Amino acid sequence: MDFKDYYKILGVEPTADDKTIKAAYRKLARKYHPDVSKEKDAESKFKDASEAYEALKSADKRAEYDDLRKYGQHGQPFQGPPGWQGRGAGGFGGGQDTGDFSDFFSSIFGSRGPGFNGGGESRRSTGRRGQDVEMELAVFLEETLANESKKVTFQVPQYNAAGQHVSNTTKSLNVKIPAGVTDGERIRLKGQGAPGIGGGANGDLYLIIRFAPHPKFDVEGENLIITLPLAPWELALGAEVAVPTLTGKINLKVPAGSQNGQRMRAKGHGLLNKAGERGYLFVQLKAVMPKTADDEVKALWQELARKAAFNPRENF
Repeated sequence: MDFKDYYKILGVEPTADDKTIKAAYRKLARKYHPDVSKEKDAESKFKDASEAYEALKSADKRAEYDDLRKYGQHGQPFQGPPGWQGRGAGGFGGGQDTGDFSDFFSSIFGSRGPGFNGGGESRRSTGRRGQDVEMELAVFLEETLANESKKVTFQVPQYNAAGQHVSNTTKSLNVKIPAGVTDGERIRLKGQGAPGIGGGANGDLYLIIRFAPHPKFDVEGENLIITLPLAPWELALGAEVAVPTLTGKINLKVPAGSQNGQRMRAKGHGLLNKAGERGYLFVQLKAVMPKTADDEVKALWQELARKAAFNPRENF
């Protein structure tokens, strides 16, 4: 089962509003409708557009799809996040027959089946949905670049048939950190919360991403900042310095005459964004004076002061 990027199919951004999505769908529907279109694969493209619109026109379905979109790439095999299972038959909540839609669509939203009556209305479950669980997950900056899973251990409340809390159980999952995750982002793992009561659905697990402080880097959005200590003569004369990054080191050329506090930037050495591209590494130059100076060194500084004839406060 291949993942479908419904935004890509409609040709809109993930931030598009309902009006833009509807307009994009209508444009494609007119272009590829099998009754009028002579385009190659018109019927297939018309079905894709209809499926994409069906998934995005509802706020609830769109939110559910957006949660899963972090884990897939258009046209690539899709397995979903850890613990995720498709709804299958009987779970679709809109009364729409999904027979003409793909397996991918049905795996998320289900299809008409035992869960619907003849009028297309969903029968209400007598069970009660399980409680959601929320926890903060500390993530190292290096982990946001790695294509690896992170083990998460959390407490899940257990309830008796009367809905009374009786105990907690410990649960562990291996969670893949989505590319482009941001500090404070809230990630939902469907069905990984407390079990439902009386046949009700399980609650969800919400992970709040918190970037762990790094000894060298500060974070500004998708960009990183590092302070580079330099001797005064390196600022004055220029230097080539090895600068740490999250994945190794780069050689940075500091131009002669650089200023204390000046920022230089290295493209592609920041954090990943949602588009899979890395931001900048900003290198902030910091002049560091020698801790000690003997008489000979002091004499050289005095000679420099006389010959430079420089007043840094001329326009102060």
